[in-house]
Amino acid sequence: MSARRLPADAGPTTAARTVAAARSRAFRIAALLPVALVALLLAGCGGTAAPAPEAAAERPAVSRDVAPLEPALSVTDPRGTAVTVPAPPTRIVCLTGLCDDMVVELGLTPAGTSTPALLKNPVLLGDRAAQVPTVAGSFGSEDVESIAALRPDLVIGLGGVHEPLRAAVERFAPLWLVQPTTWEESVGYLRALGSLTGRTGEATAAEQRFRTTLADGVEQARATGRADRKVLLMYGSADTIGVDTTDTVNGDLLATLYDYPFVPRGADVETASTYSVEEILAQAPDVVFAFSLLFSSADRTLTDQLAANPVWAQVPAVQQGNVHEMDPRLWGSGRGTRSLGAIVTQSLAAVPGR
Repeated sequence: MSARRLPADAGPTTAARTVAAARSRAFRIAALLPVALVALLLAGCGGTAAPAPEAAAERPAVSRDVAPLEPALSVTDPRGTAVTVPAPPTRIVCLTGLCDDMVVELGLTPAGTSTPALLKNPVLLGDRAAQVPTVAGSFGSEDVESIAALRPDLVIGLGGVHEPLRAAVERFAPLWLVQPTTWEESVGYLRALGSLTGRTGEATAAEQRFRTTLADGVEQARATGRADRKVLLMYGSADTIGVDTTDTVNGDLLATLYDYPFVPRGADVETASTYSVEEILAQAPDVVFAFSLLFSSADRTLTDQLAANPVWAQVPAVQQGNVHEMDPRLWGSGRGTRSLGAIVTQSLAAVPGR
């Protein structure tokens, strides 16, 4: 996040309050974003410009095949982490949106959640989400006593964020940290949880639904010319525009369907996913999806903040009226097969064909 410019007469107290407020806001935003971008938000961005993006590689065809799945009390997740439970878990506390998505896909209800707004989306639990307790504390600093009071037999958090909670949480339940960067990895996490819970039928059925939705979407996109449209998914503020690059789950998914030229801008986590308006214009996206993180009625959407920017006005998607504000929870923190399937459907409805 770019540092806010302080007034010239701002003393140490004023500056400290401004920075503290910005960091507090960043922690709330971080719950919605890929883990690589959490560091960007909390550490601040800036520095020298990263190299220009390289062209994205051709994406392989989407397989509709679903491999058999067996119950197991020990699995290896897509990142190579071994997860072992003493018995199939039934009370799962979710500290990240992927967990909520997977638990719902398996026909279960989370024992507790830190992303209640995501659960309330009709794609997940809708009105039934009100029955799920919310874990106390802020994202990455959840209250361990609040988690323990929910009597979990498994806690699922986000890799790179919830590791500091491990020692305290594992006094009463296993802690599994998930961190997908592709839709295939999201499927892999679902399969792993299906094995651990013994809900192998539900897991393979959910995988089949998603693979069918995505494979059908790819065929539709190619048949109608949508696959040739340049698409962008962005978030943040007009001062610091974050982009779901191709090394994030949603960027990887959209690159499967469309022309998605937004690759990481180098290896520096603080700049890899930030794009200027000028760099967005250079890629000339035909369709822009945005999710805005609003915390009060005074907050303005990202696209509203950019409305008066003369460079933004030259972007083809803006000129053609193809800029869409999307649900920030579903598009920002879902990352599971149920959320990703909805993104496929919603994006196809918005991206024009020939």
